[in-house]
Amino acid sequence: MTVVALLSVAPVIEDSMASEVAKAVAALDDFDVSYETNPMGTVIEADDIGTLFDAAQAAHEAVDGDRVSTVLKIDDKRTREFEAREKVDAVERELGREAKRERER
Repeated sequence: MTVVALLSVAPVIEDSMASEVAKAVAALDDFDVSYETNPMGTVIEADDIGTLFDAAQAAHEAVDGDRVSTVLKIDDKRTREFEAREKVDAVERELGREAKRERER
């Protein structure tokens, strides 16, 4: 896969956005993409930019509301194939450890 993006789609509302965000994530299932949702958005991987844009548009349109906010950040590496995990692996190699820490409560 060569195109990686961070997608965040949310209705502009006061109450919980979870059900609407779930609609946006579910819309991605109609496309040939891989994705992983985290607290700040969904990382999407696609073979080409057209597929990525189509998936992002479907996610945006899946959310109901008078106002929807969508942020799309794209890394379109055109010189070689890569996967999103490679970016995390590179940071972890530099850290010498996993790039994750649980907060003590």
